[in-house]
Amino acid sequence: MARKKKVEEKKEPILDVQALFQAANEIETEYRIDKDTLKDILASSFQAAYKKDHDGESLRIAIVMNEDKQTLSVYSYRDVVENIEDEEKQICLDEANELGAKMNPPKVYNVGDVLLQEIHPEKFSRSASAVAIQLIRSKIQETRTNYIINEMSTKKGTIMNSVIRRKEGPVVYVDFPEQQLEGVLLPADQIKNERYNVGDVLKVYIKNIKEATGKNSGAQIIVSRSAAGYVRALMMNEIPEIRVGLVKIHNIVREGGGRTKIAVYSEDPNIDPISACIGPKGVRINEIVSDIGGEKVDIIEYTDDPNEFIFRALSPAQPLVVSVDQDEKTAKVIVADEKLSLAIGRNGQNARLAAKLTGYKIDVKPYSSTLENKADESKGE
Repeated sequence: MARKKKVEEKKEPILDVQALFQAANEIETEYRIDKDTLKDILASSFQAAYKKDHDGESLRIAIVMNEDKQTLSVYSYRDVVENIEDEEKQICLDEANELGAKMNPPKVYNVGDVLLQEIHPEKFSRSASAVAIQLIRSKIQETRTNYIINEMSTKKGTIMNSVIRRKEGPVVYVDFPEQQLEGVLLPADQIKNERYNVGDVLKVYIKNIKEATGKNSGAQIIVSRSAAGYVRALMMNEIPEIRVGLVKIHNIVREGGGRTKIAVYSEDPNIDPISACIGPKGVRINEIVSDIGGEKVDIIEYTDDPNEFIFRALSPAQPLVVSVDQDEKTAKVIVADEKLSLAIGRNGQNARLAAKLTGYKIDVKPYSSTLENKADESKGE
């Protein structure tokens, strides 16, 4: 005869108030939640649990933590009044004195006093305990999420040092040790052929802070190595004229690991914006290029003349002719045959970035094709 398998009883959570107190210091350190906030979280959670165990009756809850004795006490509190207007917050004088008479030692209440009654969460029913524990967890997570969003919102658009913590497939996770926070470096924000080894110190750009949903709920810090903003932040750090506003950045476009194009200008006629960015003997631009792994960087001076702006944007090539249709936001560019590959760039990168920098769709043609077109037109005539 086959033996029946013993079915294990699923144990429901039970509140351990002493354990909660012992966890308070860890929560404060790990989650950056101060004890006053933690008290509020516990109070609202115990209030919900009490309500579940007392047929919807709700009381105000206060938490008292004794650091010396390492104890955590839970109290309900109500104002002693002559006539009750709010049962959650008030108790009538007669009822308060009935309860006071049973206290050790007995206590007499007057109108205006506050009646404290100790509550023992460990005596909550299992279902009420489960409610409290779930609320505590969710409120701690919510508080933690808000902390991260508030803490890192001031860092958005800046560069920070991080340490590579782990890798999950192509996704890299980094730590910010001082803030005790984690950032996510997605494949789209990585530089091609750049190696990311666990334990390495890595400079990252704080691209976005958002609230995640689903099973990975909480705050998510999106970091980048390939964003144009990374170069913008580097320029702010390395070039004083940009930092104080004497030189301004019109636009930056980038394909991380390949090429960056930067358009700058100055409203001060005595300042050469390109020289300011390059620095004495190229020290400033070299520092930036070194930081992004030797990536090619083109710095051009912005002008509101679209023909000239497109001409400059195609650097290092120098077009022979630039013809712009401002209404259609298109441009036809003629270059010397031997400069065609330089103008277009590897895999079309140079022309593509020039188009992004200027906001124009750019069609680059060799000079010989122009001559052929003219010849065909002549024959047609």
